[in-house]
Amino acid sequence: MSLPPAAPVRAADVPAKKLRASNVRTAIILLSIALTFFVGVIASKWMGTPQTSIAVLGSAVLLFLIVAIGRNLRK
Repeated sequence: MSLPPAAPVRAADVPAKKLRASNVRTAIILLSIALTFFVGVIASKWMGTPQTSIAVLGSAVLLFLIVAIGRNLRK
């Protein structure tokens, strides 16, 4: 008993899959930065200290820089 032949991979499907994966990664990165700001604003109002606001803002900027530099290094 032989296996059925595998479906051929079309050349047009490969770039679309890569583009979708890239778009999903970008969306996750932007979502994580937005959540960092959102949680930071709530935490700073709850704690009531300016140091919390600065720490959250610094964390979001640092996260963005790490991701941006990391993406450029991979290419």
